[in-house]
Amino acid sequence: MKKILVIEDEPEMRRNLLTILKLEKFQPVGAENGRAGLAAVQRDKPDLILCDVMMPELDGHGVLDALRQDEATAAIPFIFLTAKGEKEDLRNGMNLGADDYLTKPVARLDLLEAIQARLLRAEQQTQREFMPDFSSFAPLLKLGLTPRVAEVLLWVAQGKTNGAIASILGISESTVKKHMLEIFQSLGVETRSAAALRALEQLGSPGRI
Repeated sequence: MKKILVIEDEPEMRRNLLTILKLEKFQPVGAENGRAGLAAVQRDKPDLILCDVMMPELDGHGVLDALRQDEATAAIPFIFLTAKGEKEDLRNGMNLGADDYLTKPVARLDLLEAIQARLLRAEQQTQREFMPDFSSFAPLLKLGLTPRVAEVLLWVAQGKTNGAIASILGISESTVKKHMLEIFQSLGVETRSAAALRALEQLGSPGRI
């Protein structure tokens, strides 16, 4: 059972997230602010962290910076949760090393897809023989995709949400969703996780290591 730490200063939001995670058979742990969150990381050793950005005492950026500077916690998958949707805020979070960024209120499906994608990638990275190369989308063209669709899939394989991909590529979120449908049809899959797995297999195939 994967342990997920939720660092969120709004009590109702924190309770809702913890409830969703518990119903999905995760082991959720809550923290009411950034400093409590860092203490929880050391105490509970989570497999993934969901963290609000705007918090008193220590904000989400401060939490992430502290985690990335510690070798013992640097590799923990980290997803920002925030009510702010500005692209500048998204870029700041990504530059600090966040794995993903979800805007509140977060849809249950989007939340679970982001979590599963990050956990999948973390699991793959622990396998020495599997080293996906994310430097280029070129290997994904072999899956029968156009360059733009392959580029979208490259970011999906890295666990990015539709909103994050839209900002990174400078396109609309509706266009990303359209490309996702093309990906599902071309790969013969029905879920985002299945598409990400196919991409990871292709990016980590012989000749790409």
